Amino acid sequence: MNNKEFTSELSRRLGYTLKDTSELMSSMLTTMADRLQDSNVVAIQGFGSFEVKKKAERISINPTTKQRMLVPPKLVLAYKPSTTLKDKFK
Repeated sequence: MNNKEFTSELSRRLGYTLKDTSELMSSMLTTMADRLQDSNVVAIQGFGSFEVKKKAERISINPTTKQRMLVPPKLVLAYKPSTTLKDKFK
């Protein structure tokens, strides 16, 4: 399901116009991104939680040249599904 299909299905279920639903989704995603940039956890009840985690610095080895490289630390987005959602897929 792509973004357009999801937006049209959501607008049909909520009874909103396609434009209103698109604005609602855009606003929600912008708010979530802002909270995640501030290193806050975003939890959606019944769905799961999103958080920014810091991956530590590590050493990687190129398999062909056997050269060691230092991979710098970086921030990654992590998602943890809720137990309710996990139970639905068992």
